Amino acid sequence: MEINDKNAALDGRTEVAIFAGGCFWGVEHLMKTAPGTLIVESGYIGGKKENPSYEEVCRHDTGHAEAVRIVFDPSKSSYEELAKLFFEIHDPEQEDGQGPDLGDQYRSEIFYTTPEQKEIAEKLIGVLTEKGYHVVTKVTPATTFWRAEEYHQNHYELRGTEPYCHIYTKRF
Repeated sequence: MEINDKNAALDGRTEVAIFAGGCFWGVEHLMKTAPGTLIVESGYIGGKKENPSYEEVCRHDTGHAEAVRIVFDPSKSSYEELAKLFFEIHDPEQEDGQGPDLGDQYRSEIFYTTPEQKEIAEKLIGVLTEKGYHVVTKVTPATTFWRAEEYHQNHYELRGTEPYCHIYTKRF
């Protein structure tokens, strides 16, 4: 099942979160571990090119980030819990990359779909800053999310491997 609108809900009882934190394969894989996630899909957001391909995004001329869109049940996981997990599965201090993956498409960015999500993201960045982290994560209004090619979906599950540049680090 695919959703097309940034604020779309499957049945009125779900919410949408969009996070970019390096290669979307690892973010997708680890966000699926959160309770209440119903759909987690890899894609592109934040750029100027409509319906970009992976190759175009990798050329650094679309402005898009690799990201994941999550449809979740807020009665099982709140947006704040998902955002905390996001900050704990990638390095929010590394600019334009995660581990060995470098480039603007690997930036750390939260694409909020509601004013409440923006407030929560900014609050969590404040908490991390108070703890001494130099957070470079941007907080940006969500635009069109372009679903990545099918071969990018469920990457680690299909290959039976684990992410190489996303490791859980307790920060909260």
